[in-house]
Amino acid sequence: MQSFICTTCGVGHAPSETPPSSCAICGDERQYVNASGQAWTTLAALKETHSNDIREVEVGLFGVGASPQIAIGQRALFIAQPGGGVLWDCTPLVTDAAVERIKGLGGVRAIAISHPHFYSSMVDWSEALGGVPIHIHESNRQYVMRPSDRVSYWAGETLGLDQGITLRRCGGHFAGSSVLHWAAGADGKGVLMTGDTIMVVPDTRWVSFMYSYPNLIPLPAREVRRIAASVEDFAYDRIYSAWWDRVMQRDAKARVAASVERYVTAIS
Repeated sequence: MQSFICTTCGVGHAPSETPPSSCAICGDERQYVNASGQAWTTLAALKETHSNDIREVEVGLFGVGASPQIAIGQRALFIAQPGGGVLWDCTPLVTDAAVERIKGLGGVRAIAISHPHFYSSMVDWSEALGGVPIHIHESNRQYVMRPSDRVSYWAGETLGLDQGITLRRCGGHFAGSSVLHWAAGADGKGVLMTGDTIMVVPDTRWVSFMYSYPNLIPLPAREVRRIAASVEDFAYDRIYSAWWDRVMQRDAKARVAASVERYVTAIS
């Protein structure tokens, strides 16, 4: 049996002999079923036509994507650290070449996922990297389509992963949507990795907030202010959202505050 991967969202499902009848992630109102109908692929099939794209995006930080793009096209982020780093979010494609590159950079001690749209092939990544734990907020437990002993559910608002890495539940997009704070990033000024909980938009001087991005469902003002407040205690100068081009390079904390006011004004 093999894990079937939804071609729209890229999330792997529990191994089975035949594809599931539907993808619960895409059936949710925050996502969508492709207009041409539900379709599936597998990791083996993806390996035949795709390769992992690994780039150093700043000192000690590497993006991990796929070429050509798969599903919604996100890239993961790997923080290299002594004794093993942290892989933030996931991609559907896991190749031997990518695993060897990451191991050569010190390996991984933990995987952390922002929210269900990026669960992807998280179990395959964990097993390929030595069975490392996958940290997911317990509020998103129901969206784990491929249960595994590798998944570790955390509770509350904050989880420390040592060496200056902290997870923080923000909510908004999903109840358990989380961000990662890397204190040493951006030359010690701090980095926030946000998935699309706090989304860097094409004009990378700004961020935005949505309940559903593809279906254009906004969040209310109170939720946007609460999300911003949830990361207020972090020092950060740079934000990485989940795509190569969605990076706010500098002055991120001030730009988030300005973005909140712009958003609230627009919907009021």
